[in-house]
Amino acid sequence: MSPTQFASEHKWIYWGAIVILVGLVITGLVRYERVTTNNETAAKANQLQEELVKAGYPSPDTDTVEEVLGTDGGPVCDDPGNALKTALWKIQQGNGATGPGMRPVITDAKAVEVERIVLQVYCPDEVDDFEDALNDLKTDDTVRR
Repeated sequence: MSPTQFASEHKWIYWGAIVILVGLVITGLVRYERVTTNNETAAKANQLQEELVKAGYPSPDTDTVEEVLGTDGGPVCDDPGNALKTALWKIQQGNGATGPGMRPVITDAKAVEVERIVLQVYCPDEVDDFEDALNDLKTDDTVRR
């Protein structure tokens, strides 16, 4: 039996090994991407927690921050100066009544500070747009501490 005859009779072994190796490479690349994404998400969540604690706010749960904000800030960074979001946010800053009894209130300055911190960590390029959207919003020290 010649070496070429043996190789030609067992081509399925070579093809099987190639398929397994390609599958392992694809699996490795997918897992590597997931690990780096998870590391980046955890790093940003930890940075946000540090900034919030430094500003005097309680530290949120890391897992929750990672799930909600991810690596790009999620819904917080999707055009934070958008008119609709600003209008909805202003409505939520009312006195809590519904219908004709609803009145706007002066928003506490610390309430907008948290969103500013989140924007600084996750999407610093959006902070200026956020500041521009809040220029016409009256804030003051309205909450007793």
